[in-house]
Amino acid sequence: MNRSPPLAGDESFMSQHPSLKSAAGLGAKRNVLKRFERVELLKKRGQWKDGERVTGLRKTKPEA
Repeated sequence: MNRSPPLAGDESFMSQHPSLKSAAGLGAKRNVLKRFERVELLKKRGQWKDGERVTGLRKTKPEA
């Protein structure tokens, strides 16, 4: 199934759904933290001890 490249002047393209466009401009707050962010937050709150496991971390809400 060889498809030839589009001919010059052929302006066919697929549009992108608005929900898939870049979210960089939104600035929405994420409500899920990555593991390293959770550890940093627990350290800041004084709920982290050195040597603790990084798996099975307690739930943490992001700062407001």
